[in-house]
Amino acid sequence: MGMESSSEDEDDFPTHEWITPQSHINSLYQSQTEKGIRQICSELLDLKDAVENLRGNMHSKYSYFLRISEEVVEMEQELIELQKHVSAQGILVQDLMSGVCHELDEWNKTGDESDCEEDLKAFDIDNFLNNELDDTKLLFLQTVEVLLAEHKIDEAVLAFEKEEALHSNLKDSESTQWTDDSSFEVAFREKKAVLVDQLVEMSQQPSAGINDIKKVMNSLLKLGKSSLAHQLLLKAYDSRLRAKMEVILPSCSTYSETYAATLSQLVFSTILAATKNSHSVLGDSASCTNRIIQWAEDEMEFFVQQVKDNAPQLETALAIRSASNCLQASLTHCSSLSSLGLEFSKVLKVRLIPYFEEILDLNFKRAKRQVLDISGNDDGVILSPELCLPLSAAATSNLILTNNGKRFMSIVMDILEKLTPMAILHFGGTILNHLYILFEEYVKRLVKAIPAFSSPSEDDGIMEHSEGTDFLVETDAQQLALLGTAYTVAEELLPVAVSRIINPRLEPKEPGHDFNSETSDQLAISMTKFKEWKRQLQHSVVKLKDHFCRQYILTFIYSREDKTRLDARMYLYGVGEDNWDSNPLPSLPFQALFARLQQLASVASDVLGKEKLQKSLLSRLTETVVIWLSAEQDFWDVFEDESVQLKPSGLQQLILDMHFIVEITVLGGYPSRIVHQTVSTIITQAVGAFSKRGIDPQSTLRHEDEWFVDAAKTSINKLLLGTSSGFESSEIDIDDDDDDADHINFHDDISYSADTPSSPLSMHSMDSFVSATMDEIYSTVDFTDSEP
Repeated sequence: MGMESSSEDEDDFPTHEWITPQSHINSLYQSQTEKGIRQICSELLDLKDAVENLRGNMHSKYSYFLRISEEVVEMEQELIELQKHVSAQGILVQDLMSGVCHELDEWNKTGDESDCEEDLKAFDIDNFLNNELDDTKLLFLQTVEVLLAEHKIDEAVLAFEKEEALHSNLKDSESTQWTDDSSFEVAFREKKAVLVDQLVEMSQQPSAGINDIKKVMNSLLKLGKSSLAHQLLLKAYDSRLRAKMEVILPSCSTYSETYAATLSQLVFSTILAATKNSHSVLGDSASCTNRIIQWAEDEMEFFVQQVKDNAPQLETALAIRSASNCLQASLTHCSSLSSLGLEFSKVLKVRLIPYFEEILDLNFKRAKRQVLDISGNDDGVILSPELCLPLSAAATSNLILTNNGKRFMSIVMDILEKLTPMAILHFGGTILNHLYILFEEYVKRLVKAIPAFSSPSEDDGIMEHSEGTDFLVETDAQQLALLGTAYTVAEELLPVAVSRIINPRLEPKEPGHDFNSETSDQLAISMTKFKEWKRQLQHSVVKLKDHFCRQYILTFIYSREDKTRLDARMYLYGVGEDNWDSNPLPSLPFQALFARLQQLASVASDVLGKEKLQKSLLSRLTETVVIWLSAEQDFWDVFEDESVQLKPSGLQQLILDMHFIVEITVLGGYPSRIVHQTVSTIITQAVGAFSKRGIDPQSTLRHEDEWFVDAAKTSINKLLLGTSSGFESSEIDIDDDDDDADHINFHDDISYSADTPSSPLSMHSMDSFVSATMDEIYSTVDFTDSEP
């Protein structure tokens, strides 16, 4: 109760200008806090992106480090082989020199020159080997030479394997370092190198299949060449992958939507097969895994480049579909490879995400151009029943409304329907931001469709048509229908469209259905982002509503003449004291304003069909009126002009008019704090202006505030009773001969057309205009508050 009474006290007026309301302080510091929080959130998001980029760079550099490490190891092995070869040659030369010296010594001892010459002629390399090698080793080398010449690979491998089993010093592992090589060992390695070359040549034959490659790998493993065996396997898969791609790529233009997913299936199935075969033959050692990762990253880079080179035009919906399918298929395959210890999702995202973001950006730019080309004659647009505009019959009769709204949603759905769940999962926030920017452009397009009223100093206050606008809406019904379209798109159609792609399992039965907390954890976009995005859409609609209200009020103020025009000079000629006390009425412009609001309420009821939107619109219209009065300097300059004479009754009339405005909002069920505060400011400002001209407010204002409130309510009742037979507010006559010359005479000939700004209020619509309960009267109506 204490809080309710405090709230009612804040609503009472007049308030003093030197007291700052608590609500104003709360809204001020709350706004500053929200700005601070949003800035911190933005900085945290930037920090998150920087960390992700750093992690990606570290991963790439680690891969390069592994590659360099392997190359260093291979270089070391080659240097060791070269050192062995040089050592073997040195040993041969040394042995040869030793033999020659020995023979020379023998010759010198015997002195028999002829015998020495015969011995030198008989000496050859075969005798030299025969001196060092026994018969078994010589037989092995001769047998291997025959097998290699006949290309009997399996027998040769078996022979080398048996010989290495007999002589452990002959085993040639990749880490072996030869120090003291014999002639047999040198010959053994030479024959073994020939065998390895033949195995490599066999694996590179076009007719060689995977089974043949695995057979070669097993042979190389027996010879101690595991690294070479793995390289041959990966090279074989690489050549087969590129050959298959060459077959598929020419048909990419024909199957633009699916070609990228097909390439993804081909690449990742190849990586999976290579990984499984590698593990089956070589095991899952760290060096083997690192070699596979390095090779797979090269293959993915080639795959992404092929996707880009053969993609359809990037700023088309077809490109979005193709890229979405590619992302969906690739990330799905990455998750299946993760079970084998291969994590490629981050590497793939580094290559695919910039490409996909570029496609999104270009397509939303294209959509923006399409929105700018929307006209009132767009037709033939078909939407699903869930995304049709749920408007009244009067609204749907306006083709400008239905067609431009459907056209906008068709532009949006042309993009959203092409996205896959993985694309939504990784780009949900970006898509929401693009949709908000696109809706902003749509609202700007609608703003230009409402004719702008120029200032009175320019062309006598004529209506201005926005340049570059090929359709305009000039009647009340059309303008309200335009506003209703923007409201429906922001509150219902766009959220429903986004919700369907966030989680296809959620199919709202009603257009305004929101997600509950139980399903929020399953969504690609958090509920916080989704609600913030909806608020942004609502703020855009508020801009359109404010533009409509301003133009509507300016047209009402400056399009009238004589005594019905809202001008400060009407307060210079007050009514007599007797007539004032007995029959106080608001001034004619405010009576006309009341009639206009009634007419607009009638049209809004037929066109919009949304009571909340109607009340919000009427509330904003009354706020616009009092704000204009408070800020219009020409209005207040009249009271400061020394050449005119002010009368006390003018101040009383102005105060009554202000109370009349407040009571209109209360009666209509859309009370506004802004109206209360602004009216209080206007009254205070008017009292000050009259006081400066020598009129004592204490003696002039003989009545209390309650008297003005009752007088305003009585005036509204009189005007409502006068509308029981209808009225035509656009044709207001002032009967100067009648005693009631200070109020409007309403004619009996009524026009009920909703296509004109002067549509009258029927009794049925009047009932809806004043049907607010007391709870509704004292509740705050917020147009942007659509959240539960």
